[in-house]
Amino acid sequence: MDFMTTFKITGSGLSAQRKKMDVVTSNIANVSTTSTPEGGPYKRKVMSFAADPLEKGFDAKLKDAVNAVKVGQIVDEQEGFKKIFDPAHPDADKDGIVTLPNVNLMLEMTDLITASRAYEANATAFDALKNMALKAMEIGK
Repeated sequence: MDFMTTFKITGSGLSAQRKKMDVVTSNIANVSTTSTPEGGPYKRKVMSFAADPLEKGFDAKLKDAVNAVKVGQIVDEQEGFKKIFDPAHPDADKDGIVTLPNVNLMLEMTDLITASRAYEANATAFDALKNMALKAMEIGK
């Protein structure tokens, strides 16, 4: 495998984990948002990853073995809203019930830590690859 392919793989991992952290921080920032432009409370965003095949540079037997990563879909989670009784709240319905976002702060912090560690792992792999490439160039002198 050439260095550029490996740089593409680690770069795609860095990009995907950064996007995951963006989605999680959006969820955390809106943990108390009861009114959105679309109407109703904020809906938790859920992101998936998908394989991104690297077809260039591999023979037919290896093309399915080596993949980069890409962001699959970002969808709104439609279940798990909390309802509280607070007739003084500006977003309360006629019965005094306020619907709160379906964001679980503990779950979001766990996702944030996981994405952060995965980002660090990709950055470490990228740095190790860079050092190997530099050493290989020194050998060629």
